[in-house]
Amino acid sequence: MTRKSSLLAALVLVPPVALGGWAVWRYGFAPAAAVLVVKPNEAAVRQALPVPSVRFVDVTKTAGIDFRHENGLSGRKLLPETMGGGVVVIDYDNDGRQDLFFVNSCPWPGHGTGDAKATSKLYRNKGDGTFADVTVAMGLGFTAYGMGACVGDFDNDGFADLFVTCIGKNRLFRNDGGKAFLDVTSTAGVTGETDLPTTTWDNFLTWDQLIPFGTSATFLDYDGDGRLDLFVCRYVSWSPKFDLGVSATLQGGKRSFVPPREFDGTQCLLYRNVDGKSFVNASEAAGIQVIQPDGTGPNARKRGVAKSLGVVVCDPDEDGRPDIVVANDTVRNFFFHNIPGPNGTRRFEEIGEKAAVAYADEGRPRGGMGIDHGEYLPGKSAIVIANFANESNTFLKLSLPNPLLFTDAALAVGLAGPSRTPLKFGAFFFDFDNDGRQDLLTCNGHIEPDIGTIQKGQSFAQPAQLFWNTGDPGRLFESALPDQCGPDLFQPIVGRGAVYLDYDNDGDLDVVLVGNGGPALLLRNDNELGRHWTRLSLLGNGTATNRSAIGADVIIEAGGTILRRTIAGARGYLSQPELPIHVGLYSATIIDKITVKWPGDPSRAPQVWTNLIADRAYVLTQGVPSAK
Repeated sequence: MTRKSSLLAALVLVPPVALGGWAVWRYGFAPAAAVLVVKPNEAAVRQALPVPSVRFVDVTKTAGIDFRHENGLSGRKLLPETMGGGVVVIDYDNDGRQDLFFVNSCPWPGHGTGDAKATSKLYRNKGDGTFADVTVAMGLGFTAYGMGACVGDFDNDGFADLFVTCIGKNRLFRNDGGKAFLDVTSTAGVTGETDLPTTTWDNFLTWDQLIPFGTSATFLDYDGDGRLDLFVCRYVSWSPKFDLGVSATLQGGKRSFVPPREFDGTQCLLYRNVDGKSFVNASEAAGIQVIQPDGTGPNARKRGVAKSLGVVVCDPDEDGRPDIVVANDTVRNFFFHNIPGPNGTRRFEEIGEKAAVAYADEGRPRGGMGIDHGEYLPGKSAIVIANFANESNTFLKLSLPNPLLFTDAALAVGLAGPSRTPLKFGAFFFDFDNDGRQDLLTCNGHIEPDIGTIQKGQSFAQPAQLFWNTGDPGRLFESALPDQCGPDLFQPIVGRGAVYLDYDNDGDLDVVLVGNGGPALLLRNDNELGRHWTRLSLLGNGTATNRSAIGADVIIEAGGTILRRTIAGARGYLSQPELPIHVGLYSATIIDKITVKWPGDPSRAPQVWTNLIADRAYVLTQGVPSAK
């Protein structure tokens, strides 16, 4: 038998049965022989470097965090049940302590199981290592099938506002001076098309009208007018009837969750902030809609391409204009490049394929979930995308700034092999050991509860992965293990959203992980390495620059090293870390110079601060020459 005929015979041995074949491809249920084997390169075989001993300790209960995610699990395996939930960090009362907002879902309409009173939760940081549940007192005790959230001061009143994405109607809450959150969704014009119907369970299961499927969202000022606009990801064109009408089966005949390939794509949304109070849908005019003809000829049906789960705003070409990168699931990723529009406006051109962001190194779409952008070595930046099980993380390093061109270097930096097996959702760069280099964390968990009985080596609950940045280009990322960072960080959960913050203001970054249908975890960083740090909170003037300073580019010079950080909105999966910038300084005790390029007009001169003492938190206010 020839090699070609042997391969064909092997393929025939695993025939698809209805959607069961798609389930085999999408969920990784194929036998081990079908899994791509990656040959090691020099980085993979070089001797491992010792990871610093920095322990993360589970302090969830002692800190007073009792949030538990309600996924509305119904037994019918509707796709949204496995996708939530998110978490955001917000200092809603401006006391300098970072608070936490967890996004919750709820039972489906008419369904009798689950927590019918489930709500999202806001926890106020009391400053003594504990949190208080202030959800009801702050007006956030609403019940919705929530997914993700983002934070930003859209009305420039000095208090961070909150946007929540949902299955159905999204919600925008204006922060009323730190005293309460007011639902301004309708008056602000960001409601979305339709909400979940109020009906019986049986009627809901046969509901055939499309219900919006919001996922990640982020604030940004794309047109440079000093007001925060809003970008919203949406996943697929979804209705309960269509979902249940697809024959999705596991081996043995049990129903599986329907893979996204079986659903039509949809469109992301861009809302332009008109006056600090209301928004207009600028998606089409600003070039956000990505459409692919279904067939040929003038009468071909036009379908939305987006199956979007993660978004990050960045400026890799350093033109002072924010670009948008979107992680899509089983279709190409998007790179929306900010370009001039008509009559002095700004718009976007989708250049994902041209810039080599659309696909990883094998040239096909992966299951993109969470996403982040950051500097991984001084002067070098990359986009990281957390992908599905049996797909490694994508690490798109910037090769050329103009025209933009990226290269997938996951194998070269040591991520390809270690990150391949888990199903990754949350993802972010952060410096957990204060050495000045950004490390990488992913929050992992499968979507299929029965995966462990189907595929050897997989499990429903999975441990997070932490990759330490060695600073050595020959072996850039080293996997951290429980021996170095403690077992608490690696306890298996059905991981989804994840963020970092310094909740106890002790100069190192703590971590929050969220489990789908399970509890959240607050993991305190007990860094005892004695390295130096600084913490920078930026405050825009509220006219030329948004008060949250989202989009600001910050350059830190200390100890002979130049580091670059950006005030970004949401990142990862359904989540947003703290807005203040935390910078590890290693042995430097003085920050020689901080340069801030404020968002808005890129021709505006940057602002500079010099000779700041390390191991302190500073507020950098636009137009004020001294740091507070």
